[in-house]
Amino acid sequence: MTSTHPDTVIVNAGIRSPEPGITSLAITQGRITALDREPLLDLAGPGTRVIDAGGATVLPGFTDAHVHPLASGVQLLSCDLSRQPHDLDAYRTAIRAYADSHPDQEWINGTGWYGDTFPGGLPTRQILDELVPDRPAVFLSHDAHGVWANSKALDLAKIDDGTPDPANGRINRDANGVATGFLAERAGDLVTDLLPPIDDQFAEQALLAAQAHLHAMGVTSWQDACVGPMFGMPDPLPIYRRLAADGRLTARVVGALWWAAEKGLGQLDSLEERRASGSVGRFRATTVKVMQDGMCENCTAAMLQPYAGDVHHGADTGMSFIDPEELKDICRELDNRSFQIHMHAVGDRAVRECLDALEAARNAGLGHDNRHQIAHLDVVDPADIPRFAELGVIANIQALWARRDKEIVERKLPLLGSERESRHFPFQELKATGARLAMGSDWPVSDPNPLWAIYTAVTRLGPRQDPHAVGDGVFTRPLEAQHALDLDVALDAYTAGSAYANHMDDEVGTLTIGRQADLVVLDRPLIGVEEVSAAKPLLTLVDGEAVHGEF
Repeated sequence: MTSTHPDTVIVNAGIRSPEPGITSLAITQGRITALDREPLLDLAGPGTRVIDAGGATVLPGFTDAHVHPLASGVQLLSCDLSRQPHDLDAYRTAIRAYADSHPDQEWINGTGWYGDTFPGGLPTRQILDELVPDRPAVFLSHDAHGVWANSKALDLAKIDDGTPDPANGRINRDANGVATGFLAERAGDLVTDLLPPIDDQFAEQALLAAQAHLHAMGVTSWQDACVGPMFGMPDPLPIYRRLAADGRLTARVVGALWWAAEKGLGQLDSLEERRASGSVGRFRATTVKVMQDGMCENCTAAMLQPYAGDVHHGADTGMSFIDPEELKDICRELDNRSFQIHMHAVGDRAVRECLDALEAARNAGLGHDNRHQIAHLDVVDPADIPRFAELGVIANIQALWARRDKEIVERKLPLLGSERESRHFPFQELKATGARLAMGSDWPVSDPNPLWAIYTAVTRLGPRQDPHAVGDGVFTRPLEAQHALDLDVALDAYTAGSAYANHMDDEVGTLTIGRQADLVVLDRPLIGVEEVSAAKPLLTLVDGEAVHGEF
């Protein structure tokens, strides 16, 4: 006989529900079945788990709307420079130790370096030659837009001073035209394509390690922003399918299938085939990721006006990876085939080109509820701010970046100039004009802790707990404070907003009766914004079952 008692009751909690004052919640067969201002202990039966939250806050499980779990897991399990302080000697020690402890490894590779660690903002092959003189070595930057290679790796890739820049990439050269060992954007593929392939077993371990870390951050759902072979990583699609089929995928995941710019419209049929094969268990591959530009620090973000200051490699207004007219055709076709489109746009020209393409798709489309989104939005021209709401385009923001890190202050802001700096990460303007906000981490580019990102969205400061919040003023001088969000808006963006972006808003994202019991119990009440950055998840539930912590 089926019990009528709930499986779990949470009491003495500050439950963030649309109805104010809720302190108790009941879960039955994976769904929220009761909410009340009084304890729901009268519903409990002999087998009911009762959790006394001790006054702590209970939130909907976070949905990370833009993350790269496979790359993040590989980083966790390899030579991870992101765990080091921003200090060149620390990098040297870590790389040398890794190389010495892996004497039989054909290539020495890793990830996670920050440009502000190096004189001039970019690494050189001479440093890596000293540390790894006997084998090819290659390290991907924390933002995944640059590759640091030693001379042996460059030789194997047949890169010399006369090698032309590949499409959508740049081989960095010094004042004498000599290749420095830094490769921007698609130029990095010349080296990373030579890396020994990651085997299936290690890839599974990496994805599971990333999942465990995300659950520990209170993340119960995400959108994988690059499902395809990239940066020396294998295609995550078959890994997701295996993990989803046997129940090891405990998160709800939407996969954004990679759009290969060089393949054009000829890849549409294969994307439909990948989508059809990619709906298994908690995973579905219903989105396509289109990358339109790079990043400001490398002068590869596409800008309406030239970069200021000392630009890299004579860059002027950056790179648009896809011709704007072709981009319109791509978006029309994807929209008509009922794909959600997830676009990368950092510079204001790229943002405009993406909005123009999505407008063309809307005008030619069939009225599908595809919920297209543009991610990053470092700089948006004022004329384009209201177009997000007008076109129904989701603003997918990475709020942890909106602070005065040394990396941003020294490498990025001088390239923007004062006028564009004032438009840096215009979150509040987007919200004020009616745009829907979703929030993601872009991990491993930045830390996946949603509470840190929410703190920065509200204060425009770095959390003191974040080891990468480095630089004068990062804790005390807000980065363009006029763009800060209210706390409730920021919390909604990382829960209900991102759930909406994933087409999951009818199941998760809010703590209401009938929704799936995906939630996180924090270690304290959120009585002020400082408590947000200090809070930690004690318990994370998916379908009412613990995926982090214990009952």
